[in-house]
Amino acid sequence: MTASIADAPGSGAIETRRYKSPTARGRLPALILFLPPALLLFTLFVIVPMGEAAWYSLYRWNGYGAPTEWVGTRNFEVLFNNAAFSRALINNGLIIVVSLLLQIPLAIWLAVMLGKRIAGVVAFRLIFFLPYVLADVAAGLIWRFVFDGDYGLFAALAGFLGVATPYVLADKDLAIYAVLAVIIWKYFGFHMMLFIAGLQSIDRSIMEAAEIDGATGWQKFRYVTLPLLGSTVRLSVFFAIIGSLQLFDLIMPLTGGGPSNSTQTMVTFLYTYGVTRMQVGLGSAVGVVLFVICVTIAFGYKRIFMRHD
Repeated sequence: MTASIADAPGSGAIETRRYKSPTARGRLPALILFLPPALLLFTLFVIVPMGEAAWYSLYRWNGYGAPTEWVGTRNFEVLFNNAAFSRALINNGLIIVVSLLLQIPLAIWLAVMLGKRIAGVVAFRLIFFLPYVLADVAAGLIWRFVFDGDYGLFAALAGFLGVATPYVLADKDLAIYAVLAVIIWKYFGFHMMLFIAGLQSIDRSIMEAAEIDGATGWQKFRYVTLPLLGSTVRLSVFFAIIGSLQLFDLIMPLTGGGPSNSTQTMVTFLYTYGVTRMQVGLGSAVGVVLFVICVTIAFGYKRIFMRHD
């Protein structure tokens, strides 16, 4: 009787055998072999630097010797009262808005156009994707020469049209718009390729059924293509937001955060004040703020918008 109960379906004996299956036993050596090195590297290069940044943010420190002048939350108070940092926050928000309202719709439109089987489509995909392949620093330097008011393309066009040469990057009111234009040019190709991959995963029979039902091009996009691209759109939006918050390499060769801090982002502000001016405590405070914002957005976005993906 005891043996029959133990062997009955749903009994504890079967549950025990299930958790001691060969598959589970086979994973243990792999975990023992691969987990400690990965955990060690993650601790050394992620956890420890984050802890150090949080600790240094509580000191006034120039990077030489050991930090000794404890200031508590004074660095954060100075940070949020700093006009340049406020401008950096606004610029990051503006980059996010432009990325969501212009860059991603442009990428979707081009993906739909280039997702069709037409002659030369691969060449057009390559052309639009090339800016993303180009190194950020190289792209920034190229566009710096393009916008140059003395020798750049803008200067040549102004001379050809007989109008005054615009010094875009030297104008604190216009420089941020030049940066936004370069950002759209640089990164929309990445999102376009994401959407092309998403379009290729859509069953062609669904589109054919919509055509048989007499759906127009806009109706097919609105009621078929866009809903089926939902997971790809959410992923693209996530990449756009996080990338906008961490933007650095493109801006430094283009404007360096100037003129008059008008194109600063949080990361360029961190570099300018934390590294160039050796205010390591203040720079660490910027890093802490940026980390909190990115983690909050990442986990919040994942929980709210991507919980089913």
